[in-house]
Amino acid sequence: MALSNRCILVTGSNGFIGKNLQVRLAELHNVKVLPFVRGDEVASLPRLLAEADAVIHLAGENRPADESAFAQVNTGLTVALCKALRAEASATGRKLPMILASSTQAERDNPYGRSKLAAEAAVEALATETGNACVVFRLPGVFGKWCKPNYNSVVATFCHNLARGLPIQINDPAASLRLVYVDDVVTALMDAVANKLASDAANTSPGFLRSDVQPQYTITLDELAEQIRAFDACRSTGLQIERVGTGLVRALYATYVSYLPNERFSYEVPQYSDARGMFVEVLKTSDCGQFSYFTAHPGITRGGHYHHTKTEKFLVMKGQALFRFRHIITNEFVELRTSGDKPQVVDTVPGWTHDITNVGEEEMLVMLWANENFDRARPDTVASKV
Repeated sequence: MALSNRCILVTGSNGFIGKNLQVRLAELHNVKVLPFVRGDEVASLPRLLAEADAVIHLAGENRPADESAFAQVNTGLTVALCKALRAEASATGRKLPMILASSTQAERDNPYGRSKLAAEAAVEALATETGNACVVFRLPGVFGKWCKPNYNSVVATFCHNLARGLPIQINDPAASLRLVYVDDVVTALMDAVANKLASDAANTSPGFLRSDVQPQYTITLDELAEQIRAFDACRSTGLQIERVGTGLVRALYATYVSYLPNERFSYEVPQYSDARGMFVEVLKTSDCGQFSYFTAHPGITRGGHYHHTKTEKFLVMKGQALFRFRHIITNEFVELRTSGDKPQVVDTVPGWTHDITNVGEEEMLVMLWANENFDRARPDTVASKV
């Protein structure tokens, strides 16, 4: 990436997006972040810019005690930064790329929106007058790890409160939210800087550009609350996890988990013990079955049944196992051995009675996946000797 061996000035580097951005930049080769945080003097900007290769401007005021701070910070700091960039270009000929994180609130006629719109105008004027490559992102609601709850992110508030058993307030359940995930925001910001640095190296004049972050998601307040409640419930009742592998649910689940208090990093799952060993349910899904594991003492046989439709996968993690199969119609017989020394998945086949015996001298530990959740009313499990 063009950011390697570069120095990036990041304003608002201690904020929500700034923290995530700093971590990602630190993962690149020899990238130095020059932080500019709340309380730093505007007079320090020329010195920082003299060392920087590009600027990512995240600093802003969201909920000040006095509305005048919107203009002072969102507009005033941006204007001061643009002035310092002009001076750097005039003194050295270096036209540093600048990326501005603005807000969709710039489309609204309120003090915050007007301050963001004025900041955008200052950046566009810089690009037009000097040729500095500038990109403005109008961000909707941003969510993800490290966002401050009970402040300006309803996602952070819901995740924080529900993870602690605290109440949440919903005034308009049907209110619609437009959201972007912080990882996608950081990726877009980094790509924008890298692209502008590459364009600069190629002696092109990229000028002013507006861009957005994709993907964007839409969800109502009621849907958001129910989804986060479902995440919380899967740790306490039923063990059924949501479909957390893609899209908005994936990002919301990662966010929810990031707000778990330390004492909730772990949770108990059901365990059933008898003379044979124990059986432990770990995780259930809505449409991809369930995961569990069991143990068996030396000489113990488990199973001795067949299924009509249900299928399973066994993986012996520790010990020595003998699997036996018998076709319930033809009586065809199959026998195989596996052990924890050589990972090997064994499938159970509908219409074949099967069992597993611990033929070793130590306790056997077996991971199990079934393609459907166990239903006591319709177990699809018929006892039969192998």
